[in-house]
Amino acid sequence: MRSVAAIGTALEAPLAANDPVAAATFLLHSGEEILEHWLIAHDNTPTDALKEGFRILALHRQGAKGDPSFNACRETARELVYHYNLIRLEPDHPQTASRLAMMRLVANHLYLFISGKMEVSGLGEFCCSSKPIRLNSADVN
Repeated sequence: MRSVAAIGTALEAPLAANDPVAAATFLLHSGEEILEHWLIAHDNTPTDALKEGFRILALHRQGAKGDPSFNACRETARELVYHYNLIRLEPDHPQTASRLAMMRLVANHLYLFISGKMEVSGLGEFCCSSKPIRLNSADVN
């Protein structure tokens, strides 16, 4: 498994332009991987189960147990699945490039939320731009 930082770096790299399904699969798996890091950091073994046919949704469900603020990224995980399905079902659609771009933004949002939450446990109680993650320790009262 890649490190949290390696996932962030990979999400910034160019996608497989000639294979949109491979690019979408990479983005979906990157989302799964960051969720795995969250679970491992909380002494849980990431599930191999599927929810509604997708592991990312089962991983999110597992990660949200006991942490209601983690539900803030539920729709983000669902959005990854939605765009993955669009691309997988119609890889030659005229909007595939913009769908991949949106999927990359959503995957990056999930990465930023979870990596931030791993640093500041209260992140997500109000929204993913909560103040504590943006302040350095000298600014906190």
